[in-house]
Amino acid sequence: MTQYVSFYHVLLVTCYMSRLYLPAFPCIIHAMQLRFTTVLGTAVVDETTQEELGVLSGILIHPDTGKIEGFFVAVKSFFHSEYLFLSVLDIRSWGLRVQVANHNALSPFEDRVRLQPLLEDQRTILGQRIRTESGVNMGRCKDIQFDTRFFQIEWLFPKKWGRWRIPFPLGEIIEVRRDAIIIKDQKPVKAGTEPVEQPAMLKMPDIA
Repeated sequence: MTQYVSFYHVLLVTCYMSRLYLPAFPCIIHAMQLRFTTVLGTAVVDETTQEELGVLSGILIHPDTGKIEGFFVAVKSFFHSEYLFLSVLDIRSWGLRVQVANHNALSPFEDRVRLQPLLEDQRTILGQRIRTESGVNMGRCKDIQFDTRFFQIEWLFPKKWGRWRIPFPLGEIIEVRRDAIIIKDQKPVKAGTEPVEQPAMLKMPDIA
């Protein structure tokens, strides 16, 4: 019994440090790789009552680290809609719906003083041009893939002339500027060959 309690305490401490949570057995959780365009509209719910608090409508990404700081949540009422902010630290679990402790996890972005500079920063990821260090235009970043454990960008999906192009891993980024995302010069790919590195999810929705 002593060994079991000690082991369970270790599990609890590990889960707390990892910011992971599952009510029955907190540490058993598998990170998912998700495309941002596919999670737009995902419901955010109270983990106890399963009441829907809102739906995901936007994302806040740190341009220097590729870290996702949180999501914007559209909360509708009878008369109007408002957009609140959800920090990734307040996400308890992510499946078909995003689970949070309660409605206090959502707050006006103005209350997040530390993150204000990021919203005002004009160095964006989504919608930004992608250019190699030698100046070759690779299109615009129209989607990203991230994981739900560390909430880190893994892949960037560019679109050029209405067509999806080969995605780039985060490690290819040299710098994020106001006018473009600068990536390493790319080696030419022979016609009919597949790129060596492929992201976990390559289904590309036809979005603008």
